[in-house]
Amino acid sequence: MARRIDVIGAGGVSLAAWEFSDPPKKDPTDRKDAGHPTDNRSEALIPDQSTGHQSTGRQSTGEPTGGSTSGPSAEDGARSEPTASPERTTGVFLLHGLMGRASHWASTARWLSERHRAVALDQRGHGRSEKPPKAAFTREAYVEDAEAALEQLGLGPAVLIGHAMGALTAWQLAAKRPDLVSGLIICDMRASALGAASQREWADWFESWPVPFATLADVRKWFGEDDPWVERPNPARGEFYAEVMQESPDGWRPVFEPEQMLKSRETWVYDAHWEELTQVRCPTLVVRGLDGELGRAEAQEMVRVLPLGEYAEVTDAGHLVHYDQPDGWRAAIEPFLDGVLAR
Repeated sequence: MARRIDVIGAGGVSLAAWEFSDPPKKDPTDRKDAGHPTDNRSEALIPDQSTGHQSTGRQSTGEPTGGSTSGPSAEDGARSEPTASPERTTGVFLLHGLMGRASHWASTARWLSERHRAVALDQRGHGRSEKPPKAAFTREAYVEDAEAALEQLGLGPAVLIGHAMGALTAWQLAAKRPDLVSGLIICDMRASALGAASQREWADWFESWPVPFATLADVRKWFGEDDPWVERPNPARGEFYAEVMQESPDGWRPVFEPEQMLKSRETWVYDAHWEELTQVRCPTLVVRGLDGELGRAEAQEMVRVLPLGEYAEVTDAGHLVHYDQPDGWRAAIEPFLDGVLAR
């Protein structure tokens, strides 16, 4: 189950945070229709876009259900005051990557929630959070959003776990506010500048998307097989992108605006981010997929410049490490988490 908690980020942008708890016991006879488009997808999907609530710390209790925006909303629940189980007092804050959403952390957050208070954030422009056309999509705004969320949720000092862009946000926040961060896990994010050519490639890639997609099956097939960036069939990648689609009158489109994704990306691709790494004082684990975007040499150099850096890699995983290989991901990060929380 996941409970939505509305928080307010930089510039008054409304953000959806999702606190995960132990999953409900399933009735083994309760089987989904084999033809349903949400088969094999996360139970904790958060399908709809933000309704734009402007209240701080408001909550709705319910279990977001998978698939399309035609499904039930996580808003359909009684409002309640924040509560935290005494057995799960350590905070873990999860930040998705560019184009991602909080539900991409569902499998990780579930096992974390057995012992910790696990909260994932839909970052601005993503998932159910607001996507104001004139909002800032700068590094400063993303970091301030995460900072505000931690404070409003009363989660800090917390262990931050970030994937790609979310990892950069996490280490920049750790450098800025060490009082809010007790540990850090960086998943497949480079510290080096990527340059203008990379940004042009991404703009061309967005243009190549055959939107609208007629069905979610078409989404899975294109991103898992037909996309020119796919070297070999990758069903997990197809599922990843199916989670960020919503049904519109003419078919399936992304829940985000590609223009806002490019604006977000251009604020980090032209610069290197090594200096912020040197300012991170908490224990930090750098994790890469063996076939991911972060190379071994760069990852190990990141570990070297981090004052308390450690290294791990996950075999048979690409860029979407936690999504590609959830068991390998857990095996890589759980010992580190145990060590940080034992300090």
